[in-house]
Amino acid sequence: MSAQAARDSLKIVVLKFGGSSLATAELRGLAAQRVMDALRSGHAPIVVASAIGRTPDPYATDSLLALAQTAADGPNRDLLLACGETIAAAVFAEVLESKGVKALALTGAQAGITTDESHGDAAIRSVDARRLLDLLAAGVTPIVAGFQGATEDGIITTLGRGGSDLTAVALADALGNVPVDVYTDVDGVMTADPRRVTDAHTIASLTSEELSELASHGARVMHDKAAEVAHRSRLTLRVRGLKSGVGTAIDDDAEIDRAHPVTGIAAVDGYTFVHASPEGAGGASGWERALFKSLAEENISIDCVNVNAAGVFFIVADAQFDATERALAGQPISLRARRGCAKISIVGAGMRGTPGVVYRVVDALSASGVTIIHSTDSNITVSVLVPGAQASVAENALHEYFGLKG
Repeated sequence: MSAQAARDSLKIVVLKFGGSSLATAELRGLAAQRVMDALRSGHAPIVVASAIGRTPDPYATDSLLALAQTAADGPNRDLLLACGETIAAAVFAEVLESKGVKALALTGAQAGITTDESHGDAAIRSVDARRLLDLLAAGVTPIVAGFQGATEDGIITTLGRGGSDLTAVALADALGNVPVDVYTDVDGVMTADPRRVTDAHTIASLTSEELSELASHGARVMHDKAAEVAHRSRLTLRVRGLKSGVGTAIDDDAEIDRAHPVTGIAAVDGYTFVHASPEGAGGASGWERALFKSLAEENISIDCVNVNAAGVFFIVADAQFDATERALAGQPISLRARRGCAKISIVGAGMRGTPGVVYRVVDALSASGVTIIHSTDSNITVSVLVPGAQASVAENALHEYFGLKG
């Protein structure tokens, strides 16, 4: 069977297993069962593997990084970190072989993933899926090391933390929008982080736009860039619990419930709220442009930006505030900052065109005694900045107010 015939005739599916789903021999056995279930149902699976386990497991990404703690982003560091997923792919391939499934482990480069040269956070430029199709045509299950690719001249790169999700959706996109099942240690996408909100539960379905927004605002549902690709390409995607098989379907054709406009909540702490204003009456013209230019030149990421007559407002990670002050030193502006804040974001496609959502956010937080420091909103997301000490209260209050309890 030719590669093109394989693409046309096989029911290809991409199965991605997170590091926690491959952490023990027992879990690797469950993951192998999922692969064999796909084969028995007539599918041709391509597996993407994350590094085995979490710190202090020896092959987890952070454990490998600890071997060269002072290493800067570059080819040496990327080669080191890529070992975790490479080991996972080889180990899992042998698990499948022991169960009678023909399997071959591949690095990201061997799977056809070419990236730019941005070590530590490389962007995928192209995917040549011919080798994967040839393997499927020969009855072999490819086990691809996630989180990695290579430049055009063969230098190993990594795709950023959580980049195995990006590997999976990039392969699915290149193969012609084939379905993706992402297996994790939780039962799909939750209405909130169950470690902080006891009533959090699995969302049966949500749109790819909602998934992308939740990921970009800090929910640990999927790599944010992977969610963007899934949204842009309208991939058929499911996030499922490894043990239960229960999960969330990403369905852009799902009916929007206007009566319950909020789908989920994301929370991230460790932010500094910054208010920049010109010194002196009136201030120098163009100071806002100079501010943003200086921050961009220093690669300082800012969020929740608001520009008005009172100045420029934004948030920056606490760890980057000192660099922010240095970047803006010497400019004719004054800075006021409040550290230790948390960003709470509510997301829901039903919010688009629904009036009164911001009022309801304010009402819920005010009734719970939570101070709102700053807020921003878009079509399907409202984010509020609150004192870090009040983050849990805010998250639980919004979860209950918007009827997200199971």
